[in-house]
Amino acid sequence: MAMKEFVISEAKVETAVLVGLVTQTQDERKTAEYLDELAFLAETAGAEVVKRFTQKIDQANSVTYVGKGKLDEIKAYIESEAEAEREVGMVIFDDELSAKQIRNIEAALKVKILDRTSLILDIFAMRAQTANAKTQVELAQYKYMLPRLQRLWTHLERQGGGSGAGGGKGSVGLRGPGETQLEMDRRIILNRMALLKQRLAEIDKQKATQRKNRGRLIRVALVGYTNVGKSTLMNLMAKSEVFAENKLFATLDTTVRKVTIENLPFLLSDTVGFIRKLPTDLVDSFKSTLDEVREADLLVHVVDISHPDFEEQIEVVNKTLADIGAAGKPMLIVFNKIDAYTYVHKAEDDLTPRTKANWTLEELMQTWMAKKAGDCIFISARQRTHIDELRRVLYARVKELHVQKYPYNDFLYEQYEEEEA
Repeated sequence: MAMKEFVISEAKVETAVLVGLVTQTQDERKTAEYLDELAFLAETAGAEVVKRFTQKIDQANSVTYVGKGKLDEIKAYIESEAEAEREVGMVIFDDELSAKQIRNIEAALKVKILDRTSLILDIFAMRAQTANAKTQVELAQYKYMLPRLQRLWTHLERQGGGSGAGGGKGSVGLRGPGETQLEMDRRIILNRMALLKQRLAEIDKQKATQRKNRGRLIRVALVGYTNVGKSTLMNLMAKSEVFAENKLFATLDTTVRKVTIENLPFLLSDTVGFIRKLPTDLVDSFKSTLDEVREADLLVHVVDISHPDFEEQIEVVNKTLADIGAAGKPMLIVFNKIDAYTYVHKAEDDLTPRTKANWTLEELMQTWMAKKAGDCIFISARQRTHIDELRRVLYARVKELHVQKYPYNDFLYEQYEEEEA
């Protein structure tokens, strides 16, 4: 029943309107960047963005997210598009909405309402290929759905829900068939979640056993923001064919490959990308996938240096790593896509203050990055630029970690060469 509402059909392109807020902690530039990312998410899910709305407000309205005037403006636009036979299929909000907000907005706009979390869940549901990924996504969907079940039954006459749900006698608790169906659905979902958690626990045990059976090899994990080129780099280093695409969350399942540089083997894993405002339930559900990151000996943090906000993306990844208990691990930062880096040349007679957008790549590399010394490498995975340098640094780091981790293990490279042969 309810699972259908999570998936946007790829066969039929739906048009979407985006809505974001400019607040005391999020200026207009930041809101524009978030909406750019939200538009990319919508495109990845198969929707076409036709309009954006923003509102300056201290904080989100607890009833309708935006103020009444802005909601009326959005409604007027949707109705005008309908009159012109250009139907708006959905309105997507840049933050997670409560059940009350979704219910009230739907009542006002009469179209499908999604928030950033449900949109990300849509994409994950589309991308999930293996039983493991599908189980993790389904659990995250149910976690998202459970507190919002009530809005699914607002069409029942005696359904209530407090002051924001219509008031009257129906607002005192839940009565009649609405209550029966609501509680039944809640019980079904809770039972299903328990089953999914049991399945994931079994998967965790299997994966833990697999990791133990990998022998005394150093484990390296590629981490980073979504769509920074981790899978492309994985294919290049491991000579494999991991799915890579210029869309968000192209990879959901962790892929592990044995890589040998010269005579030194190690395990390289490609993990799911992170993103701003990543749903907590999704992180929890993907525990078994993120265990590869937690248990890695070395993290290779891949960064898209061509993105105007790559520094904020670095902070998002570092925060997520801390949230999952993977902070403090040895790390190598790989700045990818140097071939796509662009800057705005500043004319001599231009007296406006110089910004980061005016820096050349060489100037940028002399900022805080210069202090990283050997922990920082600049490459283009697509153009295969500086890949030999990356291999050399990885060789040195993996060899050092192996000696530290297995000081009493005779590391005979000849044996490894024979195994590879």
